[in-house]
Amino acid sequence: MEFNGDEILRATMVLFAVIDVIGSIPVIINIKKKAGEIHPLRASLVALGIMIGFLFIGEQILGLFHVTVNEFAVAGAFILFFMALEMILGIKLFRDESAESPKIASVVPLAFPILAGAGTMTSLVALRAEYETANILVAVLINVVLIFVVLKLTRRIENFLGPNGIAVLQKVFGIILLAIAIKLFSTNIQALGN
Repeated sequence: MEFNGDEILRATMVLFAVIDVIGSIPVIINIKKKAGEIHPLRASLVALGIMIGFLFIGEQILGLFHVTVNEFAVAGAFILFFMALEMILGIKLFRDESAESPKIASVVPLAFPILAGAGTMTSLVALRAEYETANILVAVLINVVLIFVVLKLTRRIENFLGPNGIAVLQKVFGIILLAIAIKLFSTNIQALGN
């Protein structure tokens, strides 16, 4: 097991763009209004558990359905592509099924699927094909700490950025996510052809 700063940085940035906790602030605020309360620690720990679980046994789960990592990554690229379009164009493609109970709002829909959803899982599988697991694990931990901080400071961040600042952040992260989706698709579609 060898830690590599460059791999950790790259994996952290990919996960940060995919998780998009900053761009999700408007969604988080909306969930908080509906549920009345969000528990940052609970949401962060559930997201951590999902990400670590999928990092280590994601391929085995895919194997049960006879799906290869490349096939899953191509499918995930489409999901990331549409998520990016939502962020860039300001349209809603996915149905919002926000939980209205304070007890479960921190888990569903916040921890899953908003923070640790299909895009994050796809990215973890794709990163595992490129980087050492230990480096990805550090990147996951860094992102979970960032998730916790953002969830804890959501109201302050909203007041500081204002509606225009949040809108700009969503567009920027949307473009980054679109680029990641295209790279994920092109890399894995070639592997499927071989």
